Amino acid sequence: MTTYDERADLSDLTATADRVRRSVESVIEGKPEVVRLSLTVLLAEGHLLIEDVPGVGKTMLAKALARSVDCSVRRIQFTPDLLPSDITGVSVYDQQRQEFEFKPGAIFAQVVIGDEINRASPKTQSALLESMEERQVTTDGRSYELPDPFMVVATQNPVEMEGTYPLPEAQRDRFMVRTSIGYPSPEAELRMLDVHGGTSPLDDLQPVAHAHEIVKLVEAVRGVHVSEPVRRYAVDLVAGTRSHPELRLGASPRATLHLLRASKAAAALAGRNFVLPDDVQGLAVPVLAHRLLPTAQVQLSGRTAEQIVLDILRRVPVPAAHHREATSQPPLYGRPPQRGH
Repeated sequence: MTTYDERADLSDLTATADRVRRSVESVIEGKPEVVRLSLTVLLAEGHLLIEDVPGVGKTMLAKALARSVDCSVRRIQFTPDLLPSDITGVSVYDQQRQEFEFKPGAIFAQVVIGDEINRASPKTQSALLESMEERQVTTDGRSYELPDPFMVVATQNPVEMEGTYPLPEAQRDRFMVRTSIGYPSPEAELRMLDVHGGTSPLDDLQPVAHAHEIVKLVEAVRGVHVSEPVRRYAVDLVAGTRSHPELRLGASPRATLHLLRASKAAAALAGRNFVLPDDVQGLAVPVLAHRLLPTAQVQLSGRTAEQIVLDILRRVPVPAAHHREATSQPPLYGRPPQRGH
């Protein structure tokens, strides 16, 4: 039974999330699903990977989300000559005090924008691994905590483009969700020209939520109930990737955890304190597809990881309804990411 406090928490969550959503949508025209998915990742304590061709608004989305929340923001431009210490920080010897002093790197912010992450070498990309998983940085045997909340929003160009390095499997696995923006519709592009033709839409963007509000919302999301059948359904979906004949690498246990956390955030954003199978289904593609490695034969045939996840969704039985309440809208994230070309 939903208590008064739970209803109040969910009411606060949806109201605050709605303000952030409207703020981001004032910059990103005609992409409500992508904006909602970004909010889902933020409230699920995850990290977001935005993959698409240049010029469709990847960095604009990351900046709009960061500026809509009153918190510290740092941007890292990934280039082939970027060093790991540029990201994590470095210990510098202080001549006066005769001791080493740690100089924090760009990762020490609440929202970190990693622009074109796959233009840096795999060694530099790997500098994010500890930060993204453990929310800390270890240098010279000492660990330094990262601020709360902490989210990495990274953009990357498709790996077929010149001058890019594929993200290592361990790096991809730390991103809760990969999404794609795609080209806007002609109507949205016309509105963009009218509204943003003369100035940058980010110039007038003001914070509509504080960092401490986001922390409270994250705590509310943690309290969303997930029944045993829905938990088993998530496990069965992920297990289906590990035994699929078209995949040489399935999803990890971390993927199961990310799928569950994202489903709880999606349920909370819909005003519910319980997760439905629809929530899990709708997030399966963006949470699982980027972690999978199809076999060489499948890649040559042109079949994608997104299509394989949809195939698994069709095969795995959906648990019977365990709540009388029904969701009033279809899943928002069930479609494979649409690239710009």
